[in-house]
Amino acid sequence: MTAPWIRRTLLVTLGVLLAACTNAPPDQARTNAPSEPPRASSPAYDVIIRNGLVYDGSGKPPVKEDIGIRGDVVAYRGDLSNSTGALTVDAAGMAVSPGFINALSWSTVSLIADGRSQGEIRQGVTTQIFGEGWSMGPLNETMKREETEQQSDIKYPIEWTTLAEYLDWLAARGISTNIASLVGATTVRIHELKYDNRAPNAEELQRMKQLVRQAMEDGALGVGSSLIYVPASFSTTEELIELCKVAAEYDGIYTTHMRSEGETFLDAIDEAVRISREAGIRTEIYHLKAAGEKNWPKMKEAIERIEAARRAGVPLTADMYPYVAGATGLDASMPPWVQEGGLDSWVERLRDPKIRARVAREMKTGSKGWESLYVSAASPDRILFIGFKNPKLKPLTGKTLAQVAAMRGTNPEDTAMDLVVEDHSRVETAYFLMSEENVEFGLRQPWVSIGSDAPSMAPEGVFLEQSTHPRAYGAFARFLGHYVRDRKIARLEDAIRRLTALPATNFRLQDRGCLDRGCFADVVVFDPARVQDHATFEKPHQYSTGVRHVFVNGTQVLKDGEHTHAKPGRVVRGPGYKGGKPVKTPATPPRETAK
Repeated sequence: MTAPWIRRTLLVTLGVLLAACTNAPPDQARTNAPSEPPRASSPAYDVIIRNGLVYDGSGKPPVKEDIGIRGDVVAYRGDLSNSTGALTVDAAGMAVSPGFINALSWSTVSLIADGRSQGEIRQGVTTQIFGEGWSMGPLNETMKREETEQQSDIKYPIEWTTLAEYLDWLAARGISTNIASLVGATTVRIHELKYDNRAPNAEELQRMKQLVRQAMEDGALGVGSSLIYVPASFSTTEELIELCKVAAEYDGIYTTHMRSEGETFLDAIDEAVRISREAGIRTEIYHLKAAGEKNWPKMKEAIERIEAARRAGVPLTADMYPYVAGATGLDASMPPWVQEGGLDSWVERLRDPKIRARVAREMKTGSKGWESLYVSAASPDRILFIGFKNPKLKPLTGKTLAQVAAMRGTNPEDTAMDLVVEDHSRVETAYFLMSEENVEFGLRQPWVSIGSDAPSMAPEGVFLEQSTHPRAYGAFARFLGHYVRDRKIARLEDAIRRLTALPATNFRLQDRGCLDRGCFADVVVFDPARVQDHATFEKPHQYSTGVRHVFVNGTQVLKDGEHTHAKPGRVVRGPGYKGGKPVKTPATPPRETAK
C-alpha cells in the first residue's frame, strides 16, 4: 500500500503532503496538487487537455479551461497556456467531464473475454459497478461447479473464492475500465441455503451476515438484491434488513431489483423504504420502471412515493436504462416453485406433463406473490430471444416467442418450456414492457443515474455468438443524445452530474466522478452535438459515436474515437475496505438542479 502513495506524492512538484491521506488505501487516496501551474522548461504535466468546456460533475455550468494530469490524478484546472505536457489534447468545441459511472453493469464475464470493454469505453464509461443480487463471490465448491457447468460461449476457470479475489483476478488480467462490486444477497443465500424456499435459521443467518461482513471489509460497496428471481424471491424483508445492517456498519449501500415492477410495484417501493429505514442504509432502486401496460399509470405515484421518502430523510435514489424493453430470461415468465432447487431441478420438472400444465396456467395468470413477465409483456410477439447456449438453438436468436412457436407448431407457453429444457438455461430474453412516456418521466428525475444492466461487448469474436439488448452499446450515449440533447429532459451540466458525481457519492467511490485537483484522472472528451447511440434490437452490435477521448487513471484509452488497447483499469473499493483506514465521503450528494 505504501509504494503507490509514495509514487503519487513524488509527482507533486511543490512537495506538499497531506497527513490526513496517508492512511487511505491506494484506490481512495486524494493527492495534494499544486494550487498554481508550475513554470518549467520540461513538460510539467503528463497530459494537458486544452480549450475544452469543462463540466466538473457538480451540476454547475461549464467553464472553458484546461486540465493538467500528472500520473493518475488531476493536478490542475485552469489556464495552462504557459505550461507544457508530454501529451496535449485539443478539446476545442468539446465537452470535458469526469468519466461516466455505470451504476449497474453485467460485465463480470464479458471482461474476462475482452478486457478492453469497448462498448462502454466508446460511450465514456470509466467505472463499472457489479452486483445485482448475484456477485462473483463468495463461492463454495458446489457453487463453483455449478457456475462452471452453466458457462455459455465464454469459458473461464474459476480460480477465486471470495469477491475480492475475483476482482483482483480480473484486474490482473488487464481491464480498460475501473471495476467495483456489491456483494449479492442471492449469492450469500445460495452459499448457505442452496436454492431452498425457506428462511435461514439463526446459525445460517449469522454465517450469511459474516459473509457480508467479510465482503465489506474486502472492499464491497454494499449489498445488492434481485427479488423477482429464484432463490432471491424466497428472502423475507427481515432477512434483507439483517444483511443490510452489516453493510451499514461500513457505510455501504443497499441496491435492489425490487420484488415487483408491476402489479405490486408500489408495495415494493414501500419495502425498499422500510429496509433503508430499519437498516439505516442508503438505498438505490435498480432500473426503475412500471412494467406492463396496465401498470403504466403507477409510475407517477411511484415517483411521488420516492420523493416523499426523500423529503422524510430516507436516502433513496434510483437508476434507469433509457429503453422501453428490459432483458432477463424465461425464468421471469415461470413461477418460482418450479425453479426451486436450481437449474437442473427446474429442467427436470418441465419434463413432467402435469407440472407443465400448471406452469402454463400460471405463466398466463401469475400466482400469489409472483408476477409473470409473460403477462406483463401482454403478447408473445413482445418477447424477443437474444441469447442461447445450445448451438442448435442459436438460429432462433433475434426471433420472438410468437415466431418460434409458429415455426414449431406449439403454443407459446409450451414453446418457452421446451426452450428452457433444450438449452438447459434460462434463455436470454428481452421483454417489451414500458411506455416511452414513463421512461422519459423517470429520466427527468434529478436523483436518477444511468445503468446499462448489460455486459460490455464488441461487434467481434465470441460476442457475435449471441444477440444482446442495445443498451449494452448505447445506454449512456442514448441518454445524452436522444434524451438530453434532443428531448431536452435535463440541462447538460445536470445530466453529467447524474453520470458522475451522483453515483460516485451514492456508492462512496472516493475521488471518482469529479475533476477537482487530486481526483483520479478518469476523463471523457465528447461532442454533445454528435454523441449518438446506433444499436437497435434488430442490429444491436453497433458502437455509439461522439466520444473522442477517454482517460482512465491518467492513461488514454480512447484516442480520436478509437481504442488504444491500454488497460489501466483498477479495482475501486468501498469505504469499509480494511486494506487501509475507511474513508468517509460527505453524506450530502452534489446539488440537484432543476430541469
